[in-house]
Amino acid sequence: MKAIRAKLESDNETPVIVEGAEVEDWLAVCERFDDDVHRIRDLAGIEDYNSLYECFDDDNRSHLYLVAEDASLHRIRRKHFYRAVGKDS
Repeated sequence: MKAIRAKLESDNETPVIVEGAEVEDWLAVCERFDDDVHRIRDLAGIEDYNSLYECFDDDNRSHLYLVAEDASLHRIRRKHFYRAVGKDS
């Protein structure tokens, strides 16, 4: 899955790609932030990216990423959700 740095426009609603940002591997981004990543919302209309995530560094500063989620990430998220509510399937 690919990811790219983003920022929110002045209306604090519309994410845009940070100028000069490079496409990164989403799993490498998660690892760099010690998996302190949180899904904010679904997106549409921003290239191939369909989700907005917020990542926190060691100083608890927020960094936004647009992520092109694929089916494998949906399966992982569903599995974690069911584990959190006490179901194993």
